[in-house]
Amino acid sequence: MERLLPHSPSALRDAIPIYCVREKDAEFGGAPESLRRLAGRNRFEGDAGQWLVGDEGVLFGIGGGRDPLIAAALGDRLPAGAYYFADQVNSENATLTCFAWLLGGYRFSTYKSLRAAEAVLVAPAHADIAEAQRAYAAVRLVRDLVNTPAGDMTPAALESAAAIIAENANVDLNSIVGDDLLTENYPMVHAVGRAADAGPRIVEFVWGDPDAPKVTLVGKGVCFDSGGLNIKGSGGMALMKKDMGGAAHVLALSQMIIDAGLNVRLRTIAPLVENAIAGNAFRPGDILKTRKGITVEIGNTDAEGRLILGDALVRAGEDDPELTISMATLTGAARVAVGPELAPYYCDDNSLCAGLEKAAEAQSDPVWRMPLWRNYASMLSSKVADINHISSGGFAGSITAALFLQRFAPATGVWMHFDIYAWRPSAAPGRPVGGEAQGVRAIFAMLAERYGA
Repeated sequence: MERLLPHSPSALRDAIPIYCVREKDAEFGGAPESLRRLAGRNRFEGDAGQWLVGDEGVLFGIGGGRDPLIAAALGDRLPAGAYYFADQVNSENATLTCFAWLLGGYRFSTYKSLRAAEAVLVAPAHADIAEAQRAYAAVRLVRDLVNTPAGDMTPAALESAAAIIAENANVDLNSIVGDDLLTENYPMVHAVGRAADAGPRIVEFVWGDPDAPKVTLVGKGVCFDSGGLNIKGSGGMALMKKDMGGAAHVLALSQMIIDAGLNVRLRTIAPLVENAIAGNAFRPGDILKTRKGITVEIGNTDAEGRLILGDALVRAGEDDPELTISMATLTGAARVAVGPELAPYYCDDNSLCAGLEKAAEAQSDPVWRMPLWRNYASMLSSKVADINHISSGGFAGSITAALFLQRFAPATGVWMHFDIYAWRPSAAPGRPVGGEAQGVRAIFAMLAERYGA
């Protein structure tokens, strides 16, 4: 992340100017005459992401100016050297511009040799370089974890990723694995993961001042989801390496909180499993005990994420947190409702939601509030157990999943739940097809505003 230089007269003196050009802009962003003539010869009209290098600088098309992350389009495309934006970047967008520049250099390179980005940006005045780097490191972590094939991103491997964050924070990681989950009363985590060769587990670490406000993060870590005995079709199974995206998100968010030194007592909990098929796999119609003490009828083994989150949320409540945030790639219904780019969430605290949505707009990290419509709770009724874990019909799948989780959420404080996709099916500047962080930057900004450093 050395691709950003602090703003200074000496850095600017040796850097190449970038002139931002809107569509059909006759002035070409105030660029020199030589660049205007070059634009004419090359039919450069300021289309979003279009760029042109000349002797006196770079022309960069920003289209209608609607994409706050358009600077990512330059990414690693420019020749090696230092650059700066000739037009003054306003203070509200300065840090976001630096973040976008870093995004443009992202490539998932674990399995493929790729050229490292060499172009360096002299940060605009008023930019917070540390904040931009912190945000990029979190996004990169989510993308790398989600993009890693399930054969390598096992529950043990994801535990190792959590261990690195804990070690860097000088705290211990607690891990409960295999049949010890039964001894320690995590029966649903055990039931979902027991059929896989990779042992199911739940990991947890705690950081921060014991007297600070308690914030707990819970992330779904299904490292691969076959659907269990209600097996998915080949199309549905193709992207199931991303089903640990919730755990990846809370690990990245934890990393941001720790790096920034927010004034919170952070607890991060992630149940990690594979939903596999074997003779000892849990079955449709099974009735599972839970950490809370209620019983759950299994309607479909392909709705396993809410089960492991249920036990984890009960564990979260045992510490009486002020705020609990759960994140999961939970339902296809959420994708149908809002598509792949919005991060839908559930929360009953209007003040917290207002803070989140303000942060989301400022960070260009979109979220969308969904209703916890309690009339739908009856869809989860069971004749043989305290609750069924899926609805009795095809309606409101994301809402009923959230209502199921609400049965296990902490009784104290505020609970906020995100039903994310963690994947981009189509590319945009700095946002390639593949694993994607959703809501992490918005949540962090909301927490930073709420709790400070």
